[in-house]
Amino acid sequence: MSGLRGSLEGRVAVVTGAARGVGELLARKLSARGARVALVGLEPEGLRRVAEGLSTDAATWHADVTDHEAMARVAGEVATRFGRVDIVVANAGVAQGGPFLDTDETAWRRVIEVNLLGSATTARAFLPALVASRGYLLQISSLAALSPAPMMTAYCASKSGVEAFAHCLRAEVGHRGVRVGVAYLSWTDTDMVRGADQDDVARDLRRRLPWPANRTNPLGPAVDRLVDGIERRSAHVYGQWWLRGMQSVRGVLPALVGTVGPREMRRVEPRLAATRGLRGGLVGAGGEADEKARAKGDRRKP
Repeated sequence: MSGLRGSLEGRVAVVTGAARGVGELLARKLSARGARVALVGLEPEGLRRVAEGLSTDAATWHADVTDHEAMARVAGEVATRFGRVDIVVANAGVAQGGPFLDTDETAWRRVIEVNLLGSATTARAFLPALVASRGYLLQISSLAALSPAPMMTAYCASKSGVEAFAHCLRAEVGHRGVRVGVAYLSWTDTDMVRGADQDDVARDLRRRLPWPANRTNPLGPAVDRLVDGIERRSAHVYGQWWLRGMQSVRGVLPALVGTVGPREMRRVEPRLAATRGLRGGLVGAGGEADEKARAKGDRRKP
């Protein structure tokens, strides 16, 4: 698979979390460059809507990325449907914010389950097909892997985890022709970020970050960078240009955040106490969809 424009023609790409946000636009842009797309997620109607708007062959699978049996089934069905798998993008993710001691434990654990364990489950399910095609796995990570942040313990832990997982996996499977990449995104205009911004305290803290880490970035250019990275089978892909520079200073960021963070948390403590009951669950429309899907699954259990 060369790095030339148009090299995605006829390739089969799997995108998890494809019903909205980064996953939806990524599926559209991969299709526009000629890829056939398998869309995986928890929102069947949203997945079908995306698939119907693609210009190339596409199909959808309703599955929870944390369910290893379901993902193994999906991997087999995708390979049967399309004949091969060349690209897998582990994009599915959820977020939850707030001080760790005040967070809902179920929601906190779900962030780890979806973002970290779900990514590993996705990789485990599709790696045999990627070995056969000498394909490419792209793990969606975040600025949260490069820098810690108060009120984001679950998200930062999960995104740091998937970054480390992808780096380890790259070393394991490279000799078999499989390339593994990590994509980093800062605050990007998605339902997740808009949902997080509904928390006035979290929004205030983010706005006090230095530029450009304090701004919300447009989705389109970020996804264009992801598609370019997929074409090149890149080890690192940066959704925003300045994130590349963060790699060189990430070693000092924990100490910096550890110095500035307590001062900022002290400043907002009264507001956090006054609004404690308003936060706790997963944020954004994607978080709501995840909670509804899990509730439906629980009701079906005997």
